[in-house]
Amino acid sequence: MTDTVQRNIWKMRRRAASVALAFAILLGFGMVATQSARAQTFTDFYNFRGGTNGAGPIGGLVGNAEGNFYGTTYLGGDLSCKHPYGCGTVFKISMTDKETVLYRFAKSGADGAYPFGGVIRDTAGTLYGTTHFGGAHYFGAVFKLSKTGKETVLYSFKGPPDGNRPNGGVVQDAAGNLYGTTASGGAFGYGTVFKLSKTGTETVLHSFAGYPSDGATPLSTTLLMGTEGSLYGVTSEGGSGKAGCNDPSGCGVVYKLSKSGVMTVLHSFAGKPVDGCWPMGTPAMDKSGNLYGTANRCGSSDNGVVWKVSQQGTEIVLHNFGGDASDGTRPSAGVIIDLQGNLYGSTFNGGDGQCSCGTIYELNNKGILTVLHTFDGSHGEFPVGSLMRDVQGTLFGITLAGGRYKAGTVWKLTP
Repeated sequence: MTDTVQRNIWKMRRRAASVALAFAILLGFGMVATQSARAQTFTDFYNFRGGTNGAGPIGGLVGNAEGNFYGTTYLGGDLSCKHPYGCGTVFKISMTDKETVLYRFAKSGADGAYPFGGVIRDTAGTLYGTTHFGGAHYFGAVFKLSKTGKETVLYSFKGPPDGNRPNGGVVQDAAGNLYGTTASGGAFGYGTVFKLSKTGTETVLHSFAGYPSDGATPLSTTLLMGTEGSLYGVTSEGGSGKAGCNDPSGCGVVYKLSKSGVMTVLHSFAGKPVDGCWPMGTPAMDKSGNLYGTANRCGSSDNGVVWKVSQQGTEIVLHNFGGDASDGTRPSAGVIIDLQGNLYGSTFNGGDGQCSCGTIYELNNKGILTVLHTFDGSHGEFPVGSLMRDVQGTLFGITLAGGRYKAGTVWKLTP
């Protein structure tokens, strides 16, 4: 294991112990009412095999009209790369459970290494994503992958005052510009929000300044682009609160970055017992502009929360995870929202007293949480990344580990 990977895993363990636990596994191949799971049909329709086929899907899925799914694995692929378990892959999986490895990040790392976020797909079928390491300076990269499998590094991060170590995916505007975050670097070392033009010109839109007036260290998160062009996101540290999470760097924030580059911290998390801390994932937005997401820790039981934040910055904790067998604990991804205002998400741990391998849940618009599925390890463990939901209400997602070969799964849950 390289020193840089060790440092990254240590940092993730300090900020979110549950995510670091899963890396270790991979490297070794006001409480609201809760209801029990209702009848669902769960299928782990693809099991990653590890090795050259990839291991450890981590950034969520994107689909196309034909029913195929695309994503990334953090490990596996080219086993001759700098890490003995591979530097990651980009994959395609059909609804008939056939996997095609579209790209394996190569031995040199110049093409990127360890994709931590998923990918997005444009109308031409081109995929875009980031890698946490690799690139020309080994501070991470933004890449594109053509339909024919040709990979191009669009930008290599240089390190401070530029960003470094992107820790989530990218979003794209109508003009083809890409936007994302880096977990560190920037003018203050706490990460950045960046824009990358179609011609490969990078602009640091914001350098996070950290506690007490700004966010810091966006981890496992991808931006949300509002209809007006503003960018919304979370950082796992920073903000004005720190006592409730016992973190001198702050408990994290929800923020808005306007098209003109004005940063507004909408909410600073205060930590336990009344608020969450260390938010991760991609925010969701309802038709009124309210934002929804999760925090990995704190809340009344220190097991994380689901939150709602208005455009005016008013926060409501919608659910405190209890962590027992009837609930989940430590969500490491955000939520998605349906037209009725019901939320869907996953927890990294909890659900099963022996395995504590995570859950899938629904939080309805009346504030009642229902556990839809509990992972037991044999059909996947440690769900990560944003969920997908089709028009029939079927949910799709990934697990970081577990499954038939202990290397992660793609699953679906049919109502």
